[in-house]
Amino acid sequence: MEVLAEMVANVWKVIVSMGASVAEGDPLVILESMKMEIPVESPLAGTVTDLRVQEGGVVQEGDVIAVVE
Repeated sequence: MEVLAEMVANVWKVIVSMGASVAEGDPLVILESMKMEIPVESPLAGTVTDLRVQEGGVVQEGDVIAVVE
């Protein structure tokens, strides 16, 4: 399942790495927008098979942040 950005934001911190096992609700990355930190959580339990952001990067609304299968 693709995890999408819900807004334009800076990638403040990447918490997981490729191949990491995650539970539903685990934070994957933390975005920063307008001085607010917004955690992006895994929608399901599984493995991170693709991570498409880097710390310091910028995401647009609808960009794929990660893929969890």
